[in-house]
Amino acid sequence: MTAPTPTPLPATPPRPGAVRPSPLFLATVAAFGVGLVMCVGEIGSAGVAVFVFVVSGWVVSLIFHEFAHAYTAYRGGDITVVDKGYLSLDPRLYADPLTSIAFPIFLVLAGGIGLPGGAVWINRGLLRSKGTASLVSLSGPATNLVFAALCLLPLSVGLVTQDDWPVLAPALGFLGFLQVTAFVLNMLPIPGLDGFGAIEPHLPRDVLVAIAPIRRYAMIGLFVALWFVAPVRDGFWSLLRSALDLFAVDPVLPFEGYRLFRFWE
Repeated sequence: MTAPTPTPLPATPPRPGAVRPSPLFLATVAAFGVGLVMCVGEIGSAGVAVFVFVVSGWVVSLIFHEFAHAYTAYRGGDITVVDKGYLSLDPRLYADPLTSIAFPIFLVLAGGIGLPGGAVWINRGLLRSKGTASLVSLSGPATNLVFAALCLLPLSVGLVTQDDWPVLAPALGFLGFLQVTAFVLNMLPIPGLDGFGAIEPHLPRDVLVAIAPIRRYAMIGLFVALWFVAPVRDGFWSLLRSALDLFAVDPVLPFEGYRLFRFWE
């Protein structure tokens, strides 16, 4: 006798006032607006303008990345994210400010690689299904893909050109490039990254037990490989170039943006 298929529970309806942007988030958005005005109006040093635009824009995307995880979990059954303050878009509440904000900014400064860090703590036992758990993991990288499109599509369709916008075009190119790197990195099926989080609920228990001892070292191993193992590094950059090609953006623009971004050199 076949058991009846359970009816999926409906998504949790949004609680009035559950999403309430924090003053710190609004200040970050304001800083991004200042950077945008500086780039559009070519106000002051081009390098400083690009720096303000990219850093503030990158922090805004980090906030939305973590918020997307929390909001998807909330709609999927984990109402505890409201009491934890995750729906306030306050970056101080997203796990550890060091790994959520400071470390990703350091990677941008050091090597022009974008990686959302940290995490929101989700009570996966409250989520309605394994599929919901996968969506919670995928929602973060999805925001990076949206930000990448917002930055790169104006360049690919010719709405913003370097001839007409000599500061804004490379700024958009570099910020869009960071979003692409964040998406590609996060989608890798490596413990600690969202790509692994998406498949983890569907893996057999014996597989999870087998990889448990290496989970804490997986991220360290990844970055060591990206910096010091030539085949891994070359393969990663080749993958990034292929992703950028999908947006049909001149690859010179992101690198020109990175050059301007490092205004202190």
